[in-house]
Amino acid sequence: MSLAEYFEKTEGMGILGTADSQGNVDLAIYARPHIDDETIVFVMSDRLSHANLQANPKAAYMFIEKAKGYKGKRFYLRKVREENDAELVQSIRRRKRYDQEGEVVSGSSAVYFRIDKVRPLVGG
Repeated sequence: MSLAEYFEKTEGMGILGTADSQGNVDLAIYARPHIDDETIVFVMSDRLSHANLQANPKAAYMFIEKAKGYKGKRFYLRKVREENDAELVQSIRRRKRYDQEGEVVSGSSAVYFRIDKVRPLVGG
């Protein structure tokens, strides 16, 4: 099964790990990524995970399948590029995000990652 099929068909929860230039680690819950020619793409707001990637392009993404037992995958990633075009970001985003006043949140980026390694959730 291709990665695109895997993320289209598999329900679950993802956690993205990033670190700044001094090695201070952050973890954040992220939805299933988008797949673009075997590149993983996340829509990211300008928060800590995004800031960390400006200083350190390496990240890890753990996807835990909604299934009995411990199933899923771990991805070791390297940021390769970032797109800030609002139309592109909205076309990738699965759901619109709203602020407290009900306005659509803008200012997000599409961040593209090369997959350096894939391991099962447990073992491997």
